[in-house]
Amino acid sequence: MSHRPSSGLAAVSTALLAMSRHLEVRDVLKTIVASARELLDAEYAALGVPDDHGGFAQFVVDGVSDEQWKAIGPLPRQHGVLAAMLHDARPERLADVRKDPRFGGWPAAHPEMSDFLGLPIRDGDETIGTLFLANKRCPKSAGGCGFTEEDEELLGILAQHAAIALTNARLYERSRELTIAEERSRLAHELHDAVSQKLFSLRLTAQAVSSLIDRDPARAKGELQQVADLAAEAADELRAAVVELRPAALDEDGLVHTLRTHIQVLDRAHAPRVTFDSCGVRALPAAQEEAMLRVAQEALHNALRHSGADRVDVTIAPRGQGAVLSVTDNGKGFEPRTVRRAGRHLGLVSMRDRSSGVGGRLTVQSAPGQGTTIEMEVPGG
Repeated sequence: MSHRPSSGLAAVSTALLAMSRHLEVRDVLKTIVASARELLDAEYAALGVPDDHGGFAQFVVDGVSDEQWKAIGPLPRQHGVLAAMLHDARPERLADVRKDPRFGGWPAAHPEMSDFLGLPIRDGDETIGTLFLANKRCPKSAGGCGFTEEDEELLGILAQHAAIALTNARLYERSRELTIAEERSRLAHELHDAVSQKLFSLRLTAQAVSSLIDRDPARAKGELQQVADLAAEAADELRAAVVELRPAALDEDGLVHTLRTHIQVLDRAHAPRVTFDSCGVRALPAAQEEAMLRVAQEALHNALRHSGADRVDVTIAPRGQGAVLSVTDNGKGFEPRTVRRAGRHLGLVSMRDRSSGVGGRLTVQSAPGQGTTIEMEVPGG
């Protein structure tokens, strides 16, 4: 592998493109390690993410087989050159890591390593990771290090961009955690408002049946039917909530299959007829698919809980490079401007935010007595 500046920068560019394709922290870490090893033509590469106790919370390797890694044993802790770099946060380029006074040995299954290059990954003043490379694949002079100043410079460029990629991945995961927490909070309120009230009514009705069963059997029989109806409604609410708590399998199944499955369950769980139709919709960017799924869920929730409709139709169709989602009910409808003035948004603000957040557009068509249509268009990619 040539290390002229032009070829080195081209390799860095390739590595940066690879890192930008991932949003999961673990995937970003693995891509950084593999890119660093390939960039500098090293036999081994590793990346350690510090914990709060002077050791490593995560440690990703490249160039070591799964069998070797299992045989090596636990992660390195607070000793040796690796741990020292977490505290000093400065580059280390060594001709033979085994001769460094900080070297503390390694497990029997650990591969032999000699020349060594380590570099911190920093976000401002914080060290968020440390890159380690060993055994440069090149001829070495006696006592010399295979890794050069140019290698250290190239790895420094990679480390700067790795810090951005890793920070973005962490922000993405945090954002996703917050979204999940918000969804669970919303469901908790729904369960309290719907299921809890039904169960309370169920309890009162059962008590009434108990007092009527001897003196008015006919009325008690009617009340028992009410108990059965309330129990069925509570079960339907619980089933619908459980479906929403399950993470959508967008990565594995895609938007169309995920939404179809969701609607099939809603159709079984609720009295109104809920239908779904799609034709020729190709895969969309992940963020757009997730936003479209969430808007569909919110619109379906509104239609089934508030519209009084006996039918809700959901369609997804291609439009240009993107797609358009439509959720239509034949319920009582509403005047959108009046709803906004009254402060009852029916989730419209949330849906508009999700749509605009992915470059999409949301439109609402409704009028009293004429049902409602929620339409969301996304640009694709």
